[in-house]
Amino acid sequence: MDPAALRLSLWLATLTTVLLLAAGVPLAHWLATSRFRLKFVVEAVVALPLVLPPTVLGFYLLVALAPRTPGGRLWEAVAGRPFPFSFAGLLAASVLYSLPFAVQPIAAALAAVDPRLVEASHTLGVSRLATFFRVTVPLAWHGIVSGAVLAFAHTLGEFGVVLMVGGNVAGETRTLSIAIFDHVEALEYAAANRTAAFLLALSFAVLLVVYALQRRPPAWNAR
Repeated sequence: MDPAALRLSLWLATLTTVLLLAAGVPLAHWLATSRFRLKFVVEAVVALPLVLPPTVLGFYLLVALAPRTPGGRLWEAVAGRPFPFSFAGLLAASVLYSLPFAVQPIAAALAAVDPRLVEASHTLGVSRLATFFRVTVPLAWHGIVSGAVLAFAHTLGEFGVVLMVGGNVAGETRTLSIAIFDHVEALEYAAANRTAAFLLALSFAVLLVVYALQRRPPAWNAR
């Protein structure tokens, strides 16, 4: 197994998961509680990466953030490097591509929280923000953990978006999935098998965690 590719993949998956939790939990809460009539449009946009080929997402990101476009110039001014073939670009693409894997389980868990408990907290004079962190989050922790675990594992195994946006730059954008592709192209099947077996074991472990959490009853409904 390529140690550099492993470190890069773990770092990419960790940062992607942190960013998805920071942005995904508020978005999931809005999706779970909002009565906005066009909420289904936002839900469709969030779920789009589930059905959209990763090469399509990568292509449009490259077009929108090409170095000579306004978006690309703004990106370079903020990130300090052009979007293509950079770790920052790869991170942004990973966040977009893994968004539904984090948001949907979290939204489902938040929607399952008994609204009477939230209303009781408000009645006692607790602010909405404090109620969210003291009541809602503890009751929905299993969904938040599931979303984080799924996002981490999904990012770790990305291939299409990584190849389109990041290419194959050693130490910068060469992840484990790209390393497997390189090993197979070079007919290095033993090395490819070791890396693939690691990802297979990790994926199975992730599913065990997710399904185990889903079998747990909500805290407010536990007996």
